[in-house]
Amino acid sequence: MNSIQVLGVRVDDVTIDQALAQTDEWMQEPRLHHIVTVNPEFIMAAQANPAFAAALAASDLNLPDGANLVRAAKHQGTPLRERVAGTDYVWYLCAVAAVCGWKIFLLGGRDGAGYAAAARLQTRYPKLKIAGAYEGSPALEEQAAITQRVQESAAQILFVAYGAPAQDLWIQRNRDALGDIRVAVGVGGAFDYIAKRVKRAPTWMQRLGLEWGFRLFMQPWRFKRQMALAGFVYQALRQKQSKHQAPG
Repeated sequence: MNSIQVLGVRVDDVTIDQALAQTDEWMQEPRLHHIVTVNPEFIMAAQANPAFAAALAASDLNLPDGANLVRAAKHQGTPLRERVAGTDYVWYLCAVAAVCGWKIFLLGGRDGAGYAAAARLQTRYPKLKIAGAYEGSPALEEQAAITQRVQESAAQILFVAYGAPAQDLWIQRNRDALGDIRVAVGVGGAFDYIAKRVKRAPTWMQRLGLEWGFRLFMQPWRFKRQMALAGFVYQALRQKQSKHQAPG
């Protein structure tokens, strides 16, 4: 698997088909594999959070989630073949799970989003085995009870929607206490999109890297979070300029 570095964070150059094929292989291995949906916000968070940076470095697969991430990779001369959006990956993986008989568990989401997402996934894929859904929180005092709940469900795939960096730090911290889980994925706001509580940007906006503008319009409270995208673009351009100015 080929990988690149974007502002010091590893991003794996995979297509959605390759990501699913790799997931299928990992489902046969007797250990947990951590998949991260890396976007510009993750990369900026990693600059200020050493624990999160370490989790991204130690993960098994860092999906290239974000049109602006793909654009930055191209500008720095290390192009990625395509964007693999976290929400799309969840849909496709659940389709495969329904055929293969893998059990999934949905953890996190706000105000019942996980339960609503589970219901919609079940409607789309009637043969999908949903072992459980639980909101909880990434708080340390809930950790033991949640990992026990996941263990007892006998699920093999775990989607964690606590937002970054909390969701991936939670997975990294508990990877040895999750029973039969073979693949754990931090999915951010995917439950809200799947449950249709939040509308996704039109495809043309996603292709042009304008999804952030659509999200900001739909959710004005995201303003501070979107500032991370501006910081990412600035840092990526600065890095490119520095490379061009470096002595040969």
